[in-house]
Amino acid sequence: MDTAPPSTSPATPAPPLLSDEALQFYQGGTAIITGASSGLGVEFARQLYRHVSVLVLAARRFEAMQALAEELNAIHPGVRIIPCACDLSTDAGRVALWEKVDGLGLQPTLLINNAGLGDYGAFADADEPRIRQQIEVNITGLTLLTRDFAYRAKATADKPAAVLNVSSLASTVPVPDLAVYAATKSYVSSLSEALAIEFASKHIRVLYVCPGPTPTNFGQNARRLDDRDIDRSGQNLLVVTPDRVVAAALGGLAENKIRVFPGKRVRLAALVFELLPKLLVRFILTRRYRRAQHQP
Repeated sequence: MDTAPPSTSPATPAPPLLSDEALQFYQGGTAIITGASSGLGVEFARQLYRHVSVLVLAARRFEAMQALAEELNAIHPGVRIIPCACDLSTDAGRVALWEKVDGLGLQPTLLINNAGLGDYGAFADADEPRIRQQIEVNITGLTLLTRDFAYRAKATADKPAAVLNVSSLASTVPVPDLAVYAATKSYVSSLSEALAIEFASKHIRVLYVCPGPTPTNFGQNARRLDDRDIDRSGQNLLVVTPDRVVAAALGGLAENKIRVFPGKRVRLAALVFELLPKLLVRFILTRRYRRAQHQP
C-alpha cells in the first residue's frame, strides 16, 4: 500500500541494516530486481550490491538504471551490475529479460518481483489500458517471471534460491478507489503462500512483503490526469521508509519467513484487518468511502 509521498534517496547508501548472518544468505549470488529504476527497487539494489556477485536490474527506464549502476560501482566496483531495459507487462519484455540473463550465462539465485502499478479513482471511471497494465505487471508478469525463475534456479539444501514478492498491506483488505491494485496484491499474497509450500522441495524460498504507505513515487504515478487522489487519513501512522521495508524483507527471507509486515504499526493494522469480522470491515470501509466522496 505504497502511497506516501516520496523521500529523497541518499547519494551514498546508508550503513547496512541487516545482520551479518542475514547478508551471508545473499553472498555471491545472482539477483534479479524488477522495477529497479526507482523506489523500493533502487533500495533493494543498494542493500544487496555489496554482497551478490551479479545484480540484474530490470525496468523500462534504462538511463535511471544506468545511473544507479554507476553510483554503486563507484562505491564498490567488485559487483557486476547489468541494467536491462524491458517492459515486464509484455511477453516481449519478459523474453528480453531472460534472453539477457541466459545470453550472459547467468544462473539466478534470487528474484525480487518489485515492479508494480496502481491507479487512484473510481473503478467505473478507470481507463481500460490502465486496468490491463496493472493486471499485466502485478499479476501476469510476476507469475510468469516466477515460473521461469524456478525453471532456471539450480538450488540445493546448502544453497537455496529465493523469490521475494512485493505485495502490500492493501492485500489484506479491499480498498475502494484503489480496487484493482488491492485485488492484484491479494493475488500476489495468495500465490506466494501456495508457492512457498510447492517450492520447498525444490529448495526455493518464497517470501512476500506487505508494506504500508512508503515514501516512493508510487502515489504520484498512480494518480490520474485530473489529479484526483484517495482518502489518506490515518496513513501517516503507518509510514515506513524504503530502507526499513527492504531490510525487513531481506532479513525475513534470510530467516526463511514467508510473510513480512514491515513496522510494528503495519503489523498491528494487518492483524486488525485479519481479525475483524468482514461485516464490520465492510461497514468501516463504506463509512470511509462515503466520507471521502462527501456522501451522507
